[in-house]
Amino acid sequence: MLSLGFAPLGELGIPQRWAFKEHARLAGTNTYVIVDGCPSLRNHLVVRDVLRANAALRDEYASVKRKTAAQAANIDEYGQAKSGVVQKILSAAGLTEAERASVAGNQVPSHDELPR
Repeated sequence: MLSLGFAPLGELGIPQRWAFKEHARLAGTNTYVIVDGCPSLRNHLVVRDVLRANAALRDEYASVKRKTAAQAANIDEYGQAKSGVVQKILSAAGLTEAERASVAGNQVPSHDELPR
């Protein structure tokens, strides 16, 4: 990753998922290295799968994203505003209350705290 021009940012509060600041030619993307089978990868995949299979949740998620994108002052508010519907999706995917609490408890630093 380093030889391709990516700068490591660390786990950023999400265990077993390492973020990288993108190379200038890929500006606006999110690049991660994730341990196969870790909770953050599982969460990402179950959200994808539930949204593909459940039109009502997909519509609700899309609505929340649109509304939040129009109203949030920054990316941190945007992420926080989506957490309720994400928790609903994770519940529909069968994650236990403890697993969902773990996701909600990830202490991701504010984007203002990240190196630029």
